[in-house]
Amino acid sequence: MRTPITLAGFVAALVAVLALSFGVGNAVGPVGHATESTHSIQGGDMTHASDHDSTTQAEGHASHDAGSSMPGGLLVSQDGYTFEPGETILEQGRTTVTFRILGPDGRPVTDFEPTHDADLHFFAVARDLNRFNHLHPQRDDSGTWRIDVDLVPGAWRLLADFRPVGLDTMTLGSDVFVPGDYTPQPLPPTGATTMVDDYTVTLNGQLVAGQSQELTLTVARGGEPVTDLEPYLAAYGHLVALRAGDMAYLHVHPEGEPGDGTTTPGPDVSFHATAPSTGTYRLFLDFKHDGVVRTAAFTVTASTVNESDSSAPANEGDSGVHGEHGHN
Repeated sequence: MRTPITLAGFVAALVAVLALSFGVGNAVGPVGHATESTHSIQGGDMTHASDHDSTTQAEGHASHDAGSSMPGGLLVSQDGYTFEPGETILEQGRTTVTFRILGPDGRPVTDFEPTHDADLHFFAVARDLNRFNHLHPQRDDSGTWRIDVDLVPGAWRLLADFRPVGLDTMTLGSDVFVPGDYTPQPLPPTGATTMVDDYTVTLNGQLVAGQSQELTLTVARGGEPVTDLEPYLAAYGHLVALRAGDMAYLHVHPEGEPGDGTTTPGPDVSFHATAPSTGTYRLFLDFKHDGVVRTAAFTVTASTVNESDSSAPANEGDSGVHGEHGHN
């Protein structure tokens, strides 16, 4: 007679536990539910769809991996799409880099929706964040992309920013290596301005983790503001940010666009940006003037609060220059 009594007690206790668990579950909400964000987020990256052109921004980089909780560029494969470099060990110097984007069926993707005048944006960045290339490779009929890149010994991160037909823009990345004598360089110090050729670029604004902030970059030459910036990839400026440590990719585009009737061609190029976390970032601004695309590079720190309304840390004295088909 003891066994039935024990089982009955166990069943009663189990029913009570299940009832309690059900009540707690209803109070907390379903597992995995996330509060809807008011931002267009590339996996927590810096993106912002401006009011004047929400349709265009939604079809471009501003819609990177909307709804994802991970910044772009950290994965080699996502949603069935895979970034496949032709080789992972490359020669130093002027080198041809090849890669493919494989679709969910395992075949090379040959159909993309253009974003900002290009089917795909390609980046080759040294892991110490002191060398940066923004390039636009050519794709053959087999789905293989190729581009010539100047590489020095060390570890490099290759990134492909593209939009499959019918899907949001995504950014995939993979590491490659260049043999040879290699001494990693520390990040340049922070500061308010940077020089590239005879251009001075000033950064105003501050990255704040989890908060949209305005960043304004002002271009001057010989002490005079540049008021005739040229359109490049359907904008007066392009901004890429990479988080030090893991090289999370954050891609933003400026407010307005050439020919919209309100956006001026300099000297200011403004962006709205949200950093996914505190920490150190490298910012790379591409702008075109006198027929040449140049890159101004900054080192900045994202904080938890906006410490100043008019200034943000940036590096001083860092420079880069690139031609029409790529940035170094």
